[in-house]
Amino acid sequence: MNQPTIDSLIGNPDAFPILRRWHFFNHAGVAPLPHASADAMRTFADQAETDAYIGTGWYRDVEKLRASAARLINAAPEEVALLKNTSEGIATVAAGIDWSPGDRIVTTAVEYPANIYPWMEVRRRFGAELVMVPEVVAPDGSRQVPLDAILRELEHPRTRLLALSHVEFASGQRHDLAALGKVCRARGILLCVDAIQTVGVLPVDVKAMNIDYLSADGHKWMLGPEGAAIFYIRRDLLEQTRPLVVGWMNVINADDYGNYDYTLKPDARRYECGSWAIAPMLGLRASIDLLLGIGIDAVAERVKHLSDHLIERLRAKGYVVASPRGGAQWSGIVSFAPPGGQDAAALVNHLRRDHNVEIALREGRLRCSAHFYNTEAQLDRLVELLPHN
Repeated sequence: MNQPTIDSLIGNPDAFPILRRWHFFNHAGVAPLPHASADAMRTFADQAETDAYIGTGWYRDVEKLRASAARLINAAPEEVALLKNTSEGIATVAAGIDWSPGDRIVTTAVEYPANIYPWMEVRRRFGAELVMVPEVVAPDGSRQVPLDAILRELEHPRTRLLALSHVEFASGQRHDLAALGKVCRARGILLCVDAIQTVGVLPVDVKAMNIDYLSADGHKWMLGPEGAAIFYIRRDLLEQTRPLVVGWMNVINADDYGNYDYTLKPDARRYECGSWAIAPMLGLRASIDLLLGIGIDAVAERVKHLSDHLIERLRAKGYVVASPRGGAQWSGIVSFAPPGGQDAAALVNHLRRDHNVEIALREGRLRCSAHFYNTEAQLDRLVELLPHN
């Protein structure tokens, strides 16, 4: 079967059936499934109904997902665990490290809760210090956490770990992980990244960025279903990071049921405690392979074009864009202030109910997150429906 090109997928309702009903711009929330992913899950359901697991090859296909996920972030397959969600991966790091009182964890004050509460628990249990670097408003109205402010916190001798979203969920700011990772590695600081807002839409290279841990659910920009996530751990840290939960699958010879050998697997599979959620894993594999087939660089270029197109039209209509766009700070998230005096939640509901246009409301701002297959005409329709600011 020929691999589809990116041009053949843009605006193609056969590949993305959501296009038949919706102008959907909330890929930073929960993405719709491409046909290939939904079809993989339907095939699983059909097989499970008629043959149970017999002759299906599901487990081999899940291992192919591990390899595809590793390729997506430039890791080795043995450094990738397949988990349920981003939270599980971050919690694995928080609970798996030997902490000491006074260890400093640096993060920002605008993280998604999945990247805050695990570190608050470390503070509660072990007396670690949690430092949350604040966001500032730039002269152009964009919101960002300054790189220099994070770097200053890394200079403290007790800083143990930097926990950072690659892209902030509300503003859309993309952090310079290459610069931060270089400093962290030089100072012996662990770098734990919530990459749910970048994997699948922007290039992520765990080696070039000196990332130690990375967690990302598949249901946003990877275009997969909920319930399937990837977790990366640098192989040198395996023995220093305990599993969050221990079950029958964490250990070597897991299929030798009557031989109790509590020796953890020698790779990232030690963080997989029990049976996989097969249907979501198969769906995620199909989605990742689709993205790899057209190329993440091509996806990123297309999303940059679409987000620039949207911002130009929003500004022409009087909207203030909160998402930083300078250099490599841009992302697929475009956050903008609602019109003065307008009930933003009511506006979002109106767009959904009356016009089949889906955007999100985050931190009091409207948030649009188009993927590569969306069209300029769809974005123009969104702007046309927005009231003048």
